[in-house]
Amino acid sequence: MGKITTNNIRNVAIIGHSGEGKTTLAEAILFNGKTIDRMGKTTDKNTVMDFDEQELARGISISLACANTTWQDVKINLVDVPGFYDFEGEFEEAMRAVGSAVLVADASGSVAVGAEKAIDYCIRRHIPLMIFVNGVDKENSNYVATVQAFIEKYGRKISPTHLPIIRDGKMKGYVSVISGKAFEFSPGGREQVDVPAAMEEDVKILKNELIEAAAETSEALLNKFFDEGTLTNDEIVAGLRSGLCSGETIPIMGGSALQNMGVLNLMYEIVDLLPSPLERRPVLATDESGEVLSIVSDSDKPFSAQVFKTVADPFVGKLNMIRVFTGTLKSGMTVLNMTTGEKERINTIYVMKGKKQEVVDELVAGDIGAVNKLVNTNTGDTLCDEKLKIKYYDIPLPKPVITMKISAAKSGEEDKVFQGLNRLAEEDLTFKVEKDKETGETVIRGQGETQLDVLCKKLKAKFGCEAVLSEPKVAFREKITGVAEAEGKHKKQTGGAGQFGVVNIKFEPGAADGQFEFVDAVVGGAVPKQFIPAVEKGLREAITKGVLAGYPMVDLKCTLFDGKYHPVDSKEVAFVSAAKLAYDDAIRRAKPVILEPIYSYKILVPDNYTGDILGDMNKRRGRILGMETVNGLQEISAEAPLIEMLKYATDLRSMTQGRGSFSFEFLGYEEVPFAAQEKIIADAKK
Repeated sequence: MGKITTNNIRNVAIIGHSGEGKTTLAEAILFNGKTIDRMGKTTDKNTVMDFDEQELARGISISLACANTTWQDVKINLVDVPGFYDFEGEFEEAMRAVGSAVLVADASGSVAVGAEKAIDYCIRRHIPLMIFVNGVDKENSNYVATVQAFIEKYGRKISPTHLPIIRDGKMKGYVSVISGKAFEFSPGGREQVDVPAAMEEDVKILKNELIEAAAETSEALLNKFFDEGTLTNDEIVAGLRSGLCSGETIPIMGGSALQNMGVLNLMYEIVDLLPSPLERRPVLATDESGEVLSIVSDSDKPFSAQVFKTVADPFVGKLNMIRVFTGTLKSGMTVLNMTTGEKERINTIYVMKGKKQEVVDELVAGDIGAVNKLVNTNTGDTLCDEKLKIKYYDIPLPKPVITMKISAAKSGEEDKVFQGLNRLAEEDLTFKVEKDKETGETVIRGQGETQLDVLCKKLKAKFGCEAVLSEPKVAFREKITGVAEAEGKHKKQTGGAGQFGVVNIKFEPGAADGQFEFVDAVVGGAVPKQFIPAVEKGLREAITKGVLAGYPMVDLKCTLFDGKYHPVDSKEVAFVSAAKLAYDDAIRRAKPVILEPIYSYKILVPDNYTGDILGDMNKRRGRILGMETVNGLQEISAEAPLIEMLKYATDLRSMTQGRGSFSFEFLGYEEVPFAAQEKIIADAKK
């Protein structure tokens, strides 16, 4: 094609439930647009979009991938998005880059969970969406029932623009409701046929419904419809585009990505119905003063773009994938990273074709591409011309919901493992590796067990080191519930100068700061002033380990009220030791208990799952605080011990078929019930 302009670009995310054929559909589109000369198959592990070793091994997409093709002189940028729950961050990054989406749904007669979540997302964000019902050629497929399931779920938003030609229970082709033309699928294309006589009346009824739906999208079309009772085909298309752009209309069509049937039709609809970047809703940014701006794609403005994905390519190094919003990016330019404040020189500009890169001279407003060798630029950063100093809103990435301990499989490879994880963190911002201040363990926090397992496999493949995941420790505490006094006596005589110190200390709950309180109540100089700090030091060292299971002691008040000293042999070390002896003796008699961390949880689920969630929370020793309706879902507020919730992300998905989500925050510590306390002590002794 000739020079690319903003109005002849379509940026499309391929989204939907995992395993519905998204990657296969992208493959067929690229083949039809002559970007590739043969269609690969996910089963043969030779598709353009799935190329990572883990994707090939698991048979699912785990990272977004980009490619482009040309159809009717329009450049179509495709972003293939993983459908598995653990890779929700990839979905958010992709949706920042594109202006529209095609949802791939299996012709199973129902709406899959992933499809439901993706559609709800697009409706909330007013993202133009089309549905491609895939696999209409498969045994037991039912296109009509699938369309009906979407209509039952989303009502008049679903607009069937095609009436299926059904023969022997299978969809063999379709009648375009707008044009009135009929087509039957053929391998790699379609053939025009006569409209079946039995379908003519249904086509008229459906067209009238489309006319009414199109008329409602603008006052001008509505007035014409009232005056003339109909609209032209071009006006119907214009109305559909308007409704689609506002998120009020979702066209639905069918085919088979694997057999390349109905894909050409989808490509025509992408070009005709989906918006160009010029028609995309504004993206929010802030200027230097913090004022919020609405940015629309404009080639005449100075350059600005946002990095939506970073990949570590073994041949060209780190690649930053960008979406240009304004102006034109050219090789040799120096741009400002508004996120870091650093300047970056643009060397080579690429467009992506899966794992391959093709060099281009420039990227215009609205286009998607990649740049390499940027030193201080990562996912989410804004790059711009110094004449247009703006910063785009951060990409809303999901917070981690599962934590695991991570360690090197081989002794001595710890640095190698953590360096590798730091590199992987450039590609995936949805996991964090950090030292847990409470337990001292190195932990990895992420979206699910699959994501964390994938990261460990990538470590081995890319960096030649192995990491091991295990259940993390929980930061328990110990406290006393009673009062006890004890004498600590340290006496040591080794022939030379001796060591002598005696302290009498009262231990009781209720420190002023909730942690530790030391009170000097000595009278008459029983313990000289210069040794008082040594007593406190000994106690502070002692409380790092409780007497039940070795967890830190909290809420402790210690009152030094008496003691003895020797004018020659008394030393600081003696009083440090004496304080520890008094601690060990008294704490065991002061009714010690174990405390556990309690978190508050907000759990969002569809109404029909609330019974299961409430019952499960009771089994976890949780307390239900209340329920309220939020965006059509039930939000359950609860409090529960962390020890019972370590795998809740996995369990909640299982209980709700992936429809549930939750957030949490630390609340405080509470006493562990006796039965659970015995197990904690036994585990600690192991």
